[in-house]
Amino acid sequence: MKLEILSRSGHIIATLDVNPDASVSELKKKFYGLKRKYYPSRQRFTLPVKPGEKRGTVLEDSKRLSDYGLADGGKLEFKDLGPQIGYSTVFFWEYFGPLAVYPLFFFLPKYLYPHLEAPQQHHLVQKLAVAYWCFHYTKRIIETFTVHKFGHATMPIFNLFKNCAYYWGYAAYVSYFVNHPKYTPPNEKVSLTCLGLALLMQLGNLRSHIILSNLRKPGEKDYKIPRGFLFNYVTCANYTFEIWGWLLFSGAVQSIPAYLFAITGALQMMQWAIAKHKRLVKTFDGKDGRPKYPRRWIIFPPFI
Repeated sequence: MKLEILSRSGHIIATLDVNPDASVSELKKKFYGLKRKYYPSRQRFTLPVKPGEKRGTVLEDSKRLSDYGLADGGKLEFKDLGPQIGYSTVFFWEYFGPLAVYPLFFFLPKYLYPHLEAPQQHHLVQKLAVAYWCFHYTKRIIETFTVHKFGHATMPIFNLFKNCAYYWGYAAYVSYFVNHPKYTPPNEKVSLTCLGLALLMQLGNLRSHIILSNLRKPGEKDYKIPRGFLFNYVTCANYTFEIWGWLLFSGAVQSIPAYLFAITGALQMMQWAIAKHKRLVKTFDGKDGRPKYPRRWIIFPPFI
């Protein structure tokens, strides 16, 4: 059958002769054969918008064209997603930066605070803070390659620069003040308690990531209801542990930049969590044999 590929403005870009039983992935490869600029991960195809719809249905790589009711003479809209980069590559670099930047202020005060006399010895909380920070981002890098399963293989390359600016910039900002020669540590017992609890939060976050990683069997793409551990009560338990971990770290070091980092991250994770919760509630509506999504907190009980 022949399919017309349209731009978002409605102009015909190409006409493809494809098998009705071909997959969307095969369609992308065929289009790439005609338009070498648009490699498959850069392509997105949607069905034309129907009356009453705000946007057309996005075609999934694993499904067949016939699953979408496409027939000879059918039309598809094409969108160029722009240059792409792998998720694991972005995650590695955004996490490697903080792992490299934060310790610089701890180990090289002579060069990074040139107009101040370097301390003879760091305070205990500074030593524990750099250890906790490095543990966290080492954990994140290991999880990227051993635990996480990404729903999409790639993302726009711009995200690499945006994410790195956020993580690397905050690492320098937090570390500059926590490791400053004139830094005054808070009560040692408070710091030790907060960092001990923060470490437990990191272990809870790891457990949550492992649960999410095991939700789908190899090849599965459909949404699943997370169950077990804190997921029995909270939709995004992994974010809950992450937020508490950084709030406790901030309480341990008693630094405004650390609190700002924790709050900024929490606000972003709240947006992601609310969107995910709505998606799961909509998907699992209890109709047509689908299970009903259980009543749960979204991310931060007892408030959200």
